[in-house]
Order: sequence, then C-alpha cells, then structure tokens
Amino acid sequence: MLTIDAFPILLAISAAMFTIGAAGVLVRRNPLVVFMCIELMLNAVNLALISFGRFLNSQDGQIFAFMVIVVAAAEVVVGLALITQVFRARHDLDVDELSEMSE
Repeated sequence: MLTIDAFPILLAISAAMFTIGAAGVLVRRNPLVVFMCIELMLNAVNLALISFGRFLNSQDGQIFAFMVIVVAAAEVVVGLALITQVFRARHDLDVDELSEMSE
C-alpha cells in the first residue's frame, strides 16, 4: 500500500515532471522535442492519477491513466505522421516556421 509519507513525494515528482515538460513545450523549437515534452507531461499526469488512486484505495486512477495512455498513443501516431510529411516537403523542422502552413 502507498503510505501517507510517499504520497506527497509522488505528487512532487509528478509536479516536477509536468513543469519540465511544460517548459520544454514553451522553449523548444523542434517538433520532435515538443512531442517528447508533451509525453513527459502526460506521464506526469499518469503518475498523479495512479498515486491518488492508490491513496484513496480505488481503481479509478489506473483506469483514467490507461485512457491517458491510449490518447497519448493516438497523438503520437498522428503527430509523427504530420512531422514526417512536413520534413519530406520542406527538409526543415522549426515550430515557428510551421505555423504558416500556406505552402
């Protein structure tokens, strides 16, 4: 069982992971790194959900974490396909230049 002492530590780790991921999304310009940071943020949410579920003696946290994993997998498939197509067309991956998709 998850003890009361471990619960705040896990939430602090989750908050730190989410903060690092959010900073990476805001600072980085490479779309692949941005996707990795988004995945880090989703894993931080999963850690928090499972921690809350264990703390409350409920399976709901694990069920929601599973749903987040499914959404993350779908997001990666679509995102990597878009990045691959943009790289084939332009041979350049820069988030600031990708905002103008007029070509």
